[in-house]
Amino acid sequence: MVQTQKPWQNTIPGIIVLLAMIAVPLFGHLDTLPLRLWDESRLAINAYEMMKDGDLIVTHFNGQPDMWNTKPPLMIWCQAGLMKLIGVNELAVRLPSAIAALLTCLTLLIFSVRYLGSFWFGFIAVSVLITSVGYIGPHAVRAGDYDALLTLFTTLSGLLFFMHCESKRPLHIYLSAVAMALAILTKSITGLLFVPAFVLFALLHGQLTTLLKNRHFYLSTALFLGITLGYYLLREMRNDGYLSAVQLNELGGRYLQVIEHHAQDSWFYFNRITEQRFAAWHLLLPCGLAVGFFHRDGRMSRITQFSALMVTVFFIVISTAKTKLEWYDVPMYPFMAIIVANFIHFVFEVLRSNASINSMLRFNVAPFILLFLITIRPYQQILSISYFPKENAVDKDLFELTYYLRDAIREKHDLNGTHVAHVGMNTNNLFYVNILKDKGVNIDFKEHTSLATGDRIMAQQALVKAYIENNYSFELTEKTGNVMHYTIGERKAKNTSGL
Repeated sequence: MVQTQKPWQNTIPGIIVLLAMIAVPLFGHLDTLPLRLWDESRLAINAYEMMKDGDLIVTHFNGQPDMWNTKPPLMIWCQAGLMKLIGVNELAVRLPSAIAALLTCLTLLIFSVRYLGSFWFGFIAVSVLITSVGYIGPHAVRAGDYDALLTLFTTLSGLLFFMHCESKRPLHIYLSAVAMALAILTKSITGLLFVPAFVLFALLHGQLTTLLKNRHFYLSTALFLGITLGYYLLREMRNDGYLSAVQLNELGGRYLQVIEHHAQDSWFYFNRITEQRFAAWHLLLPCGLAVGFFHRDGRMSRITQFSALMVTVFFIVISTAKTKLEWYDVPMYPFMAIIVANFIHFVFEVLRSNASINSMLRFNVAPFILLFLITIRPYQQILSISYFPKENAVDKDLFELTYYLRDAIREKHDLNGTHVAHVGMNTNNLFYVNILKDKGVNIDFKEHTSLATGDRIMAQQALVKAYIENNYSFELTEKTGNVMHYTIGERKAKNTSGL
């Protein structure tokens, strides 16, 4: 039932509607929330220091080679470049992810038009993708993390490999190899997790032997290895011990053992996908599989088989890994969107070609009413996440100091001559302190256990404030919410805090 569309100019209204739908979830209020802890702010510091020191090979943190975050720096290159272009801010950190998501949407749309001959299939697939909480939510397309950029390249690599199997054009396999290499340069070994699906699809369709006899397969593999190994070897030459750190952090560590207490049961991803991250669409996955597998158009059947393999293989790999984090599933969403689009597009075409409806109406609006009704609620949910981003109660307390520092950048507070006392992970606050320093503000961090008379200290954490108040004489000079400013006096003779 896949039909070749009329010329592009007849789909211009649909393109305009789709771009308007995409714009807010991907780009709306992207810089409203301050930087998140862990990956986003860590990458932001890496990018900031790269912008400062100009070292494009070895990423740094606090002036030292970063051996904790050992992933290649493609995302960091993008962020550092934007910092030079538009300044050091949240937008520069997050815009690469949003642009990658836009390109992923365009990839699905172009693939649908070029291969399936259907603009509306692409429209539906993109609509499903951008209304998936797991794709739009934390650590994905609205965050300065790796996963949106990774998903762009794994989607491109997968669809280009599929196109090579369909057309046998050498260009497709070379482009697939380059996209896979860029996935590796984005998030290391994760870029290879779909490869078993490639092998299974080629085997299923009797193309594995042909592929292995094709010289372009080996040349494209050499191209892939040249790009990826080239970076890793160059980094090792510049940063001794880097490959050992990669082995520990990425190649075996996260898969074979629990890292940083991220242990979950085997049903973790299934439950998260069905209950929250793909909740609006997951019930249509089996419907899409049924329609696709038995579709009379062979193209639709084959892309369904390929998408199902991609999702299944990736799901099994991340579900059997010891370390589990909910955003590890992000690369599956474009292929799940394709599967769901099978069913919705099937009903769309039934309505569009219905003789009774067409005879009654000058313009058959029934299929478009269907699209509106089926997407309106998921889209409203996504708007609540993207257009009105807000902190939950826990995060509001966690990021209170971060908001205060950002307000200081906007000249709402004078922090010249102030030290920040903070315990634990502090990369998000470090990002804003660095910006303040660049603006000429004399500010830095200081351990709350080694303060000196006359120090001006800003603190927000209860344990830090309790230590200061129990161990030093002080003057409380300012209080904004839970953020307090102290001028430190003499240390008390006896420590009664127990901290």
